[in-house]
Amino acid sequence: MMSDKPFSQACENNKQPILQIIREVFSLPTTVWEIGSGTGQHACFFAGELPHITWQPTDRIENLTGIQCWLDEAGLPNVKPPLALDVNDLTWPCLGIDALFSANTLHIMSLAEVEIFFQRLAVYLNPNALLCLYGPFNYRGYFTSDSNARFDRWLKSRNPQSGIRDFERIGELAERIGLQLLADHAMPANNRLLVFQIARQ
Repeated sequence: MMSDKPFSQACENNKQPILQIIREVFSLPTTVWEIGSGTGQHACFFAGELPHITWQPTDRIENLTGIQCWLDEAGLPNVKPPLALDVNDLTWPCLGIDALFSANTLHIMSLAEVEIFFQRLAVYLNPNALLCLYGPFNYRGYFTSDSNARFDRWLKSRNPQSGIRDFERIGELAERIGLQLLADHAMPANNRLLVFQIARQ
């Protein structure tokens, strides 16, 4: 039912700018694993706009019903049923990942969980895998806007372990597992879209 379908205004606001970039990054047929699909809006929109891509939504188990509501309404052949995945899980429900997308997740996780996230990527990313991370980031320890500073205070009021992450720290974690930064795109509302590719044999 429509009333059961979750909705994120942020997803509506950022889906078009994100699409303009990921359609270039994920230009070849592949399966994109989305970590933290949230409502499911991104999964449906991107899969609808990128028919050559198979989209695999994932999220914590309590969010899967809402995601399925969006998938049922969209009826797209290139979106797989959502899978339960928590970055803390020792085993992820996959054998390997060639393409990964995650939006507005790193600032929700604790820093320890962000580190675990990259540890899991080291296990599951296939050679030459592409990775897109969207959200707000600090640079050289500073907020890029007053609105991001306010957002960080709001995040910490809900969970002291959450917060906007430092770009340099993310870069270190990425480099540690063999990810190379291909691009750092400025996005609306003081967000960024980081594009990485793993370079390992």
